Amino acid sequence: MDVRQLEVFLAMMEHSSVTRTAEKLYVSPGAVSLQLHNLAAELGTELFARSGRRIVPTTQAFRLAAHAREVIQRMKAIQHDFANVAAEDVRPFHLATGATTLIHRLGPPLRLLRHRFPKADIHVTVAPTEPIVAGVLEGRYDLGLISLPWQQQQEDLSIMPLFEEELLVLRPSHRPVVGSAVLSVRPSELASVPFLLYPKTSNMRMKIDRFFEELKINPPVVMEADDTEAIKGLVEAGFGYSILPQFALRGKGLHFQKLRVAGHRLVREQALVMPKAEYPRTLTMSIAEFLRASLRRPEGGTSQA
Repeated sequence: MDVRQLEVFLAMMEHSSVTRTAEKLYVSPGAVSLQLHNLAAELGTELFARSGRRIVPTTQAFRLAAHAREVIQRMKAIQHDFANVAAEDVRPFHLATGATTLIHRLGPPLRLLRHRFPKADIHVTVAPTEPIVAGVLEGRYDLGLISLPWQQQQEDLSIMPLFEEELLVLRPSHRPVVGSAVLSVRPSELASVPFLLYPKTSNMRMKIDRFFEELKINPPVVMEADDTEAIKGLVEAGFGYSILPQFALRGKGLHFQKLRVAGHRLVREQALVMPKAEYPRTLTMSIAEFLRASLRRPEGGTSQA
């Protein structure tokens, strides 16, 4: 008997399905069945029985589950005491973030992070907020950097607010724009102009659509893209207006003007998200605190304690 067998057994107790258990553990159904068969044979008892189309645990399975939970909890406690040291952690660490934040905010912090934790095997994945949250919940990412608000309440997540970033309206310009001035525009001036926006399924698009509702306008959306740089290039080419994060709009000689709607300020809040755990990985907590200290007072943004 080993810990992996007990983990498979407890997952089967939770899901009552070989297929669902295999999906959750990222193994084949055959591997799940083999582990359960070997465990039952070693204990000399039946753990699951069929009831019609359902697979139900036996009385002996419930008895074993109580012992298995205690064993796994104790094993985690031992691992936490002896192996969970951030500076010595060489296991793969997966960070997920949006492309805009990675390009415009995370360069210097990631360089410092690699010096701070030279033994850490850090991997970075670029994705929108929705896949990042899903990846954190499924255990594929140790830490994610997302945009708030996150609409779904998740008891399995810990969320650490970082900072606010203003979203500005972009208007095409025939001439290169010099300087970083932000002009003012009335809501009525945006009512009928074409917009290039993020896809409707994205967190950012929902925020922008609510902003339009507050302004009581419904401008036509002529194109959608999930890449900030692509949208910025299309605006410069004259295809329409857009609304993009402030940090993505730096540079000289760009062919767009930056606008702020008079009397209305649109911001998004950036946050770190990680799985809740009884014994959290120390490296995850250390990297989260490091990034929080590095990013909570970004240039041109609003400090978020």
